[in-house]
Amino acid sequence: MSLIITEECINCDVCEPVCPNEAIYMGPEIFEIDPERCTECVGHFDEPQCAEICPVECIPKDENNVETEAELLLKYKRLTEEL
Repeated sequence: MSLIITEECINCDVCEPVCPNEAIYMGPEIFEIDPERCTECVGHFDEPQCAEICPVECIPKDENNVETEAELLLKYKRLTEEL
């Protein structure tokens, strides 16, 4: 499943540059995560880098975008072919 940034986000901008899939972007009010690009860092790192670095811990798993590890790995492979 992809991750989501909640309204607790303080717009500190530490998450955007650590995303290897360029899934994080500035939304109308807070940073947001594109679920089509988020792989929870599967294929890149053992843990989601954005959640690891977030100072307010506002990046949980998005229950509306449930994906298996295998699906995340396939998405990673597709995205790395694009980049």
